[in-house]
Parts: sequence; structure tokens; C-alpha cells
Amino acid sequence: MGNVKDGSHRFKETLTLQRLYPTFANGWPGAGLLLLRAAVGVVAMVEGRGLLAGGEVLFGLVGMACGALLLLGLLTPMAGVVTVAGAAVVRSANGDSMLFQGFVAAVATAVVLLGPGAYSLDARLFGRREIIIPRASTLPRD
Repeated sequence: MGNVKDGSHRFKETLTLQRLYPTFANGWPGAGLLLLRAAVGVVAMVEGRGLLAGGEVLFGLVGMACGALLLLGLLTPMAGVVTVAGAAVVRSANGDSMLFQGFVAAVATAVVLLGPGAYSLDARLFGRREIIIPRASTLPRD
């Protein structure tokens, strides 16, 4: 919170909004995040398909949806958290070991903590914005 002087020389209180990810890494770091998202997304989709085939419809659909969201980089924090929870709770449809499921949970956690990167729909929707500041001569005078 902070104070800002308005036009009448009174102070009004303002709130500061902190974004979930202050930057979206591009270049090689962005490519690395894309690779991490793709790896976890593909595994989540394959696991979801296996769960669907095994009769676990709800978990299968959620797994496939989270995998697709991670691949696209859309709603990445939520999809990653659900993927971590799924890896921790749901038994693997493909008979994978607990070690593999722990690895998937660790990589999904890294994606949640690091963010989706510049090569994602999240970056397109919520990323950098251009702010145009008008020239001083066009600003209204008090």
C-alpha cells in the first residue's frame, strides 16, 4: 500500500498489485521452460489416457486437460498444481513406479515456481505490456 497525491493535493491510498510472475523468461531460459512444460504435459496426457482406458473417467479427463494446458502454457500455475496433486494421489495407470511419479511431481512443481516462460499463452495474455506516456505538453495542468 502507498499514498499518492491526487489533483487536489490530498493523499489517497493506493494498492499495489504483484503479478504471479513478474517476468516471462525468453531466449534459452524460455526454451528450457517450454521443454519442462512439454515433458510434464505429455506425461500427464498419457497418464490421463491410461486412466480413461482403465475406467477412471474423472481422473483421466483432469489429467488430459492439465497436460494440454501445460503444453499450451495456459493457466500454468493451476494446471501444474493439479498435476502435482494428481502425481501424489492417483496411482499410475501405466504401472509406473513411485520414483517416476515423484519425478513428475518435482518437474511440475518447478514449472509452477518458475512460471510458463515467454513461449506460452500465459505470456501472450498476461505478459509484458507497452505503456505509452504522453508528452508533458499534453498533460492537463492543475
